[in-house]
Amino acid sequence: MLRTVAPPSRSPSLSAPVPRAADPDRRRTSARVVLRCVLEHGPVARSTVARLTGLSPAAVTDHCARLAGLGLVREAAAPRRSGGVGRPHVPVDVDASRLVVGGVHVSVPYTTVALLDPRGRVVAERRLPHADTEPSRVLARAADALAALLDGLPDARPLAVGFAAGGWVDRQAGTVVEHPLLGWRDVAVREALGAHTGLPVHVDGHARALVGAERLFGRSARGSRSLLLLFAGNLVDAAFATHDEVHHGPRSQAGAIAHLPLAGGTEPCPCGRTGCLQAELSERTLCRRALEAGIRGGTDSARVVDAAAAGHPVAARLLRERARMTGRAVGLLTDVLNPESVVVTEAGVLHRPDCLAALRGELDDERAATVVPTSFPDSLLAVAGGAVALDVLYRDPLAVSPELN
Repeated sequence: MLRTVAPPSRSPSLSAPVPRAADPDRRRTSARVVLRCVLEHGPVARSTVARLTGLSPAAVTDHCARLAGLGLVREAAAPRRSGGVGRPHVPVDVDASRLVVGGVHVSVPYTTVALLDPRGRVVAERRLPHADTEPSRVLARAADALAALLDGLPDARPLAVGFAAGGWVDRQAGTVVEHPLLGWRDVAVREALGAHTGLPVHVDGHARALVGAERLFGRSARGSRSLLLLFAGNLVDAAFATHDEVHHGPRSQAGAIAHLPLAGGTEPCPCGRTGCLQAELSERTLCRRALEAGIRGGTDSARVVDAAAAGHPVAARLLRERARMTGRAVGLLTDVLNPESVVVTEAGVLHRPDCLAALRGELDDERAATVVPTSFPDSLLAVAGGAVALDVLYRDPLAVSPELN
């Protein structure tokens, strides 16, 4: 069982008692706004937080004290003076020194387990190749690996565990309803991981998890009023967010795009049609074509990327072709959703400028300018898992402490 979070020690200058607000919902909303502002702008003076959020300076001070008591913010080390006159402005920042969340991402070949700090940075990670994909064994191994990672960070205190996977994942029920490539159906992930870890467990699809990560911690799309994310891996799915809300739909079925028809597609799909989006863009299709072309180790898209980097012309061509088809998929989805920003996770686009150019070449200039690769090319799956828990944290930071519920 993972160790649970202990009440953190209070900072001497931020530990004054804070009166309980008359309206708990308003208090929670204001705490969320303050913490998000500190995340985005920190280290930042409380007066600046007040100006950016529209809250009174007294309210910001109270919320910073409460958040500091929970271990979520702390004063920055060096005071800053405003013009050298008056009292120094002591900035506050997100406290990434002790609290962590666990992340579990289950993909087709392996499970990724990780610990993330409150700024979404991966502080420990491990990859577990599947001996088999029986759900209870996969989840038990993941919990054991999380415990081992925590043992290596004795000062870290875990808040929760986030779980992400492709396929149909029901966030509210905490289940993987269906993952066709793993053969999972109606797997009670929240219940299983919670029993193993003793921590709160939050569950979501990986595309939706990554939309949340981009909005909280990303470089290019953070602050966009609407954001589309297209995930092209062994499974292909999408997620869409507007005004900081990710669209889930009934039973979290939004984003199921596997069988949308893709113009110019030639790959047969198990559904009986030709040119379905997943059949064309799946890493399995890319790797099969690479093997047919004699590219060694072509069972992993990373090997195809490595072969292209080493100068293999067929590998580079296969990656550009896949990127072009991904661009057509982006065009199809943006025609319907018209997002302000588009983030793409696809192996070639993440690592090769020629692939990004090939993708953008399938779009008009205005739309092409909105498309960027993911902000997490080297830690994508680790971030996806942990981001599910961090999204919950930043939506209701006061829930960190049971006494404030």
